[in-house]
Amino acid sequence: MKALLILGAGGFGQMVKETAAMIGYEQVVFLDDAAKGADVVGKCCDYVIKHQEYTTAVAAFGNNRTRLYWTDKLIEEGYEVPAIVHPSAIISPSAVIEPGCFIMQRAVVNTHTHIERGALINSGAVVDHDSVVCRGAHVCLGSIVKANCTIEEGKKVEAGEVVFSTRRKIEGADSRSLEDAVYAFGFGTQCSYVKPFGEGHINETYAVYMPDENGVDEPLYVLQRVNINVFKNPAEVMENIFGVTEYLRDVIRREGGNLDRETLSYIKTKSGDTYFEDDEGQPWRCLNYVSNSVCYQTVERPEQFYQSARSFGHFLKQLGDYPAESLHETIPQFHDTVKRFHDFEAAVKKDVKNRGRLCRPETEFALAREEDCGVLMKQLQEGILPLRVTHNDTKLNNILFDADTGKGLCIIDLDTIMPGLAANDFGDSIRFGASTAEEDEPDLDKVHFDIHLYELYVKGYLEMAKDVLTPAEIESLPWGARLMTLECGIRFLTDFLQGDVYFKTAYPEHNLVRARTQFRLVKEMEEQFEAMCEIIKKYQ
Repeated sequence: MKALLILGAGGFGQMVKETAAMIGYEQVVFLDDAAKGADVVGKCCDYVIKHQEYTTAVAAFGNNRTRLYWTDKLIEEGYEVPAIVHPSAIISPSAVIEPGCFIMQRAVVNTHTHIERGALINSGAVVDHDSVVCRGAHVCLGSIVKANCTIEEGKKVEAGEVVFSTRRKIEGADSRSLEDAVYAFGFGTQCSYVKPFGEGHINETYAVYMPDENGVDEPLYVLQRVNINVFKNPAEVMENIFGVTEYLRDVIRREGGNLDRETLSYIKTKSGDTYFEDDEGQPWRCLNYVSNSVCYQTVERPEQFYQSARSFGHFLKQLGDYPAESLHETIPQFHDTVKRFHDFEAAVKKDVKNRGRLCRPETEFALAREEDCGVLMKQLQEGILPLRVTHNDTKLNNILFDADTGKGLCIIDLDTIMPGLAANDFGDSIRFGASTAEEDEPDLDKVHFDIHLYELYVKGYLEMAKDVLTPAEIESLPWGARLMTLECGIRFLTDFLQGDVYFKTAYPEHNLVRARTQFRLVKEMEEQFEAMCEIIKKYQ
């Protein structure tokens, strides 16, 4: 005969008796210090003696402290202390229900919820997913504990009350906006800490560390705040990114590649949006972290530059059939070098920060090259060069490399995915990677255009992309190198004159120093331009 000994014969004890009968207990008796009746077989202190007759017992007291106290006593004595669950209750298969719990009529306990020993979930109460009801707590009639909540030990949630999640402090989340973003993407309850990540000029980027299956903290996600001074329509930016990355997944699948490593995978918010907007109106987006990968700020070995050429060439080839016209122009006329020149002229004229006196040689250098600025734009307007899906920021540090093999893995920093010219993507890589110094090297004697690195890049790029490029596009590549370097120098100089409103700077002259390095490279490219064109013909 299946028998149950219940400590506590009051109103709650009688409810438990009825439930026990429904779930198969054939004999139910009580221990109680005050109640009388045929089914009361002793006082609570008789629980030790009664262990000789009964092997299964529960403590059914409405008082939280008393219920937990006697539950622990029964466990110490060696009783089997079951959880009593009413047949009408709905319990998730993933929920953990500890000994001595009571789940009453029509209560709901959802996914990954943990109900600790001696807790009471009363009739009609709901405990939503990923919540914890600690030992001895009582969730009263019809109350609701929302997702990711913790009900502390011995606490009583009053009838009809709604308990909302209380946030835990996340180490490294030193602003409310960052903390809000972590929670918006659903990482708040598991995130161990966040910390700054990467060395980009435009967006704020953080690595999100979470415990793996062994409890070791690993960077699993990357969280970025998008600079709306640069990207004024984040919805269009994210629409471009999701469209291109989802398309690339299909291409990579057909190629037999690794979907988790060969393209970025962006994550939507818990509400299904492509980005989260904080209380200050700043957009945040999230993507998966690519493990065992590295990012280089400068060319440390020629092989890296060759691999980057193959990566960007492959990227252009993979997107060869993507409808470029469907993409938003998230920064209008981003690589319209003619427009960039006119913006520069306007900044020189206004000189709003009175910095023109500090950059007269650089200003004269740029103004002398107005005619060059229109070379590629003219070919585009005449239909000689087609628009393609282009990255528009093809620096070496926008590629992730496999840490073990050194091969290029995937292209990152996709904010500027837009319709553009192949020559512009090619040229931006050259102006960054074929330099012998960093972009902000103050000693110009260290800054030179390395034509050997240029040739190495041409070789790798055309190995991957020449089958999809037109002859005119291939011939335009040297001009792409010259003009992207000139354009970037003009942009740095314009930003310097305007007061550093676009690029991040570390000191007042930072953008001016950057402009000087670009103009040094332009000068040396002009001197070697014929050789640059011959190299293109060699690998065409």
